[in-house]
Amino acid sequence: MSVIIYTEISKGKIKKSSLEAVNYGSRIAAQLNTTAVALIAGDTDAIADLGKAGAKKVLKLKNDKLANLDSQYLTAAIEQAAAAEGASVIIFSHDFTGKAIAPRLAARLKAGMVAGAIDNPVISGDSFTVKKNVFSGKATAEYKINSAKKVISLLPSSFPVVLTDNTAETADFAVNLDNVNSLIKVKEVKQDTSELNLADAEIVVSAGRGLKGPENWGMIEDLAKTLGAATACSRPVSDMNWRSHHEHVGQTGLAIRPNLYFAIGISGAIQHLAGVNGSKTIVVINSDKEAPFFKSADYGIVGDAFEVVPKLIQAVKNFKAGHN
Repeated sequence: MSVIIYTEISKGKIKKSSLEAVNYGSRIAAQLNTTAVALIAGDTDAIADLGKAGAKKVLKLKNDKLANLDSQYLTAAIEQAAAAEGASVIIFSHDFTGKAIAPRLAARLKAGMVAGAIDNPVISGDSFTVKKNVFSGKATAEYKINSAKKVISLLPSSFPVVLTDNTAETADFAVNLDNVNSLIKVKEVKQDTSELNLADAEIVVSAGRGLKGPENWGMIEDLAKTLGAATACSRPVSDMNWRSHHEHVGQTGLAIRPNLYFAIGISGAIQHLAGVNGSKTIVVINSDKEAPFFKSADYGIVGDAFEVVPKLIQAVKNFKAGHN
């Protein structure tokens, strides 16, 4: 019996959300008196970080078909690794990959599943009680998993990453995908070229239809660069192809919990709030004083973004210049 944690690489490093998942999985493994095993597809010089996060073993999934990030191939690969390790608990990060793979795997294994956990499970015998957000983050609920095998995805930024001097043994794991008939056809895989991963960013600058068009996004990028932040957007913006879909945050996009979230020209529909209301501090800039987002804001500015944002950029630059 073991606890398996699926992890991912981005820009040559282990994703912060994956390290959080390894921390989470290692705590469960300690309570069950078993081993935390991290799975990874791809190569990175930072693989030792998985051991530092709590994994006792790292299995490198090996098959050329895994390079295209096909969720059906990845599901089959993780299922094979779980069987080889006798895994009773499989952990994912509740991100795009986790949302695509975890339900498939749970169905194959006939496992109980909780998506978007926000706290360590309470373990009693073979039963896990797992807490997660419900009603778009307005409440929390506890779910009990009684099945022999359990699948849990952890909401990113639910815990700080803790690294120690622990080391993990590393081994290759050959995956057989000859009998997997994937219905997904991946034409190409494009690497995100932004400096920061949105899910890992401590500060996020997000904008919506109030920017009026993609040609006006320069000031959003300037503010993000000045603050050392990642950029994000609302769903209508990504649907209109003003920005890439990987920047879409909200109930149907990526759920994020940065220390500081700027919402510029976003009305604050409940679907958007569901993905960002875990942010430590929310700053809203909107010309409509009745915008719903102001009710959830820690700080709000009623004003034209085209006037406010340039002044904010200059203020941040002046602040930095005076504190060098």
